[in-house]
Amino acid sequence: MAAFVTASCLCGSASCLLSSCCPSTYNSTISRLAFSFFLLLGTLVSIIMILPGMEEHLKKIPGFCLGGSSIPGIQNHVNCDVVVGYKSVYRMCFAMACFFFLFSIIMVRVRSSKDPRAAIQNGFWFFKFLALVGLTVGAFFIPDGTFNTVWYYFGVVGSFMFIIIQLILLVDFAHSWNQSWLEKAENGNTKCWFAALLSFTFIHYALALAAVVLFYLFYTLPDDCTEHKVFISLNFIFCIVVSVVSILPKVQEAQPTSGLLQASLISLYTMYLTWSAMTNNPNRQCNPSLLSLVQPTSPTPAPGPTQAPGHVQWWDAQSIVGLLIFLFCTLYASIRSSNNAQVNKLMQTEEGQGLTAEDESAVGEDGVRRAVDNEEEAVTYSYSFFHFSLFLASLYIMMTLTNWYRPDTAYEAMQTTIPAVWVKICSSWIGLALYLWTLVAPLVLTDRDFS
Repeated sequence: MAAFVTASCLCGSASCLLSSCCPSTYNSTISRLAFSFFLLLGTLVSIIMILPGMEEHLKKIPGFCLGGSSIPGIQNHVNCDVVVGYKSVYRMCFAMACFFFLFSIIMVRVRSSKDPRAAIQNGFWFFKFLALVGLTVGAFFIPDGTFNTVWYYFGVVGSFMFIIIQLILLVDFAHSWNQSWLEKAENGNTKCWFAALLSFTFIHYALALAAVVLFYLFYTLPDDCTEHKVFISLNFIFCIVVSVVSILPKVQEAQPTSGLLQASLISLYTMYLTWSAMTNNPNRQCNPSLLSLVQPTSPTPAPGPTQAPGHVQWWDAQSIVGLLIFLFCTLYASIRSSNNAQVNKLMQTEEGQGLTAEDESAVGEDGVRRAVDNEEEAVTYSYSFFHFSLFLASLYIMMTLTNWYRPDTAYEAMQTTIPAVWVKICSSWIGLALYLWTLVAPLVLTDRDFS
């Protein structure tokens, strides 16, 4: 029977991913992609539930929503105010967070595929899916009470931590990108590859500089919005500092692959965080809506906490950009293959472990590729930390889809608050500090090997 199970589990096949046959077949990249798929599936459900007008469409279904269309003799049982809107996002992300946090605890100190818990990590996908569905259904029975407010603060803290992880992944991506193109420049058309590197670096810096100009135009006033002026100016100066440090002769000597490409990408991401923070400022005089940037509206309301209207338009430009960055970082975290020692230590991964044809599959005697156990001696990434990252990602998605708004005390509306502003700004500062440390660490800690 064991021989049949092993032979029937083809590498990457749908039957293997959705069944429990995979405990005898280990593939680290497929496992990460599968768990990331669960996260993206939950994100998609949350997006559908928060789409404008979804509640009205559900109420048209006879005998479904409380207060909606009814069928004689059938009582409506579903509270569609909970099923859709920010409450549904909170509950969906609560279920995902519980799912990934549970796996994070279970997988603590798994060292190799010989650990019995590794079979749970790399198989039983159908039962994992059932567990996630069960948690989701149960989450929708949680009464309002203080759940929404308490879970909001969990979301704020978790999102703060995930923003830092996103920046680390972007640093790693830029490092791998820069190194790859430098190697191609040495082995091929030097002028072409260097021109490509220079072009992308210029584009990143041009977008970052354009963002600074637009921020001053739309998010500041001559006699007001002091906080925004400070945020924009400080982050602009910090970006210049890390860019200069990245090309210092001593830094280049210690890290030949460091350069302006990484610094330009980090600068652009910092400007995004600055923009995202300013869009959460409750002072609408300093925080025009997306529509008012395109088409002037009525006189600006007085400063103070602003409630979202009855039919909330959750989607704005910064939320969409945030989702795109999240999707990219989630996919990259699942297939990343890095030789950056500092990033690997931060992300709890082994050097150069990623999606490669030679390592991830083997060809049997019948010519069919099958998944192989590439973690008999040691795991290629920390199972526990990977799940903890997805736990934080679930909280980040919750905050992004609800624009970081906080439920008011009556749970009838949402409010944007100053704490969300400071969380994003502080995360941008910590992210810049981490990137700066990756540049100067080899110079400060000379007794350590950072190669």
